[in-house]
Amino acid sequence: MERQYRNHLSGYLHWDQLVHAESWLLFEKNIGACICIDEVALSRGELYTVLTNKEAHGGKGSMIAIIKGTDVHTVTSVLLKLSRRRRYQVREITLDMAPNMEQIARICFPAAKRVTDRFHVQKVAYKAVQEMRVKARWEALDEESTQIAYAKACGKMYHAPVFANGDTRKQLLARSIYLLYKKESLWTQSQRIRAEILFKEYPDIKKGYYLSM
Repeated sequence: MERQYRNHLSGYLHWDQLVHAESWLLFEKNIGACICIDEVALSRGELYTVLTNKEAHGGKGSMIAIIKGTDVHTVTSVLLKLSRRRRYQVREITLDMAPNMEQIARICFPAAKRVTDRFHVQKVAYKAVQEMRVKARWEALDEESTQIAYAKACGKMYHAPVFANGDTRKQLLARSIYLLYKKESLWTQSQRIRAEILFKEYPDIKKGYYLSM
């Protein structure tokens, strides 16, 4: 029954996009003045480029294109099948910070203002702050290892210095991971104390944190 519906009643076999449906789909009539381009992982982690109409807010008429792959040549070769008139109607395109998305937008929608999605900007900023924290922690671990070896050579027991909250330097950097993802107003009291110490010791991390917020 399902096969009969698909093959005869639904018009599936006569669908004009059937031949290339596994690689790409275009719905030109859904283009609006404000669109969004992004990459998404669908079946088995396969990456697809998706173009949507922002004004449809995820409802009917949202999908403009879905293309298997994210490389510039593959995606532009499909999007350029859209009529020139429609492509030049686009006034704004929202995208992430990936260079390939920037290039695709510039080639296919030259009249559109390119707007970087704040979510992606913030994601990159969060990552940068955490990388600073991790780098500082490795440096602290190396320094502690050096001090332990020196103390051992001198026949002494090494005791790591602690800050006012009881953290050693490596503990301070390890335990700060979550507070750097949170807004200052959401910190617990212990996180607030830890942040004060962290930011005093590492002003670059402090600067990165407030820029990411």
